[in-house]
Amino acid sequence: MSSPPIQRTPPTITAGPLLRELRRHARLSQLELSLITGVSQRHLSCIETGRAKPSPATLHHLLMALEAPLEQCNSVFLAAGYAPRYEATPLASPAMEAVREAITHVLHANNPAPAIVLGSQWEVLAANASTQVLFDLVGLPSDSAHGLNLLVTLLQPGGLGDHLINADEIRHVAWQRATREALNNPVLARILERLPAPDAPETGPGELPPLVLTRIKCPQGELNFMSTFTTFGMPLDITVTSLRIEHLIPADTHTWQVMTAAYEQSRL
Repeated sequence: MSSPPIQRTPPTITAGPLLRELRRHARLSQLELSLITGVSQRHLSCIETGRAKPSPATLHHLLMALEAPLEQCNSVFLAAGYAPRYEATPLASPAMEAVREAITHVLHANNPAPAIVLGSQWEVLAANASTQVLFDLVGLPSDSAHGLNLLVTLLQPGGLGDHLINADEIRHVAWQRATREALNNPVLARILERLPAPDAPETGPGELPPLVLTRIKCPQGELNFMSTFTTFGMPLDITVTSLRIEHLIPADTHTWQVMTAAYEQSRL
């Protein structure tokens, strides 16, 4: 009579290999990480191979030096046998009042240039008055910025992407950025699966510009914007680290004049 098969327990993921992977992703040697953090190279080697268990303080120090996403930091703490260290506090929570006030201040200060707050799935969480002014100029529905997903409106037909002069270029840049972010974001990955992949833009002759402009067509003529992002420094909350404010800064005098006049008219 044959004996039943032996049930094997799958190996447990430990903190060491996860730290080693994060260090290699950051393109740092053990010596370089040791010099940055003050943790000896020998101790760091023992942690990565599982011969030593790091304290929570040492783990935090190493992970901050590696600029690891907070979700991954929680995974490393769990693998080391500790409780997750970072929470995802709802933006509407009383604890986030200072964050909300900072966002409101930045959005208002950006007028008459558009600015929007994006979450981790590219959802629009808030926008300033000039964003709606821009949407009105291109003929998008009133209040269309609220509840919008920026990635979806750029890539799907009938959205903001249809009003871009350089739509292929902007869609390609957005797709590349979102694809990188989706590696550690399953929800965003599912959104990408439902969207059409853009064609690669044709690269013309000559030197590349210093940055890609967002070029929008409207009855007042072509509007050109530079895109910059604001993020919160030293975030210790998953929600805060996922927030980013995109500023569309007019790139020429004509765009400034159109946006300023339309913004002032909207306030009457």
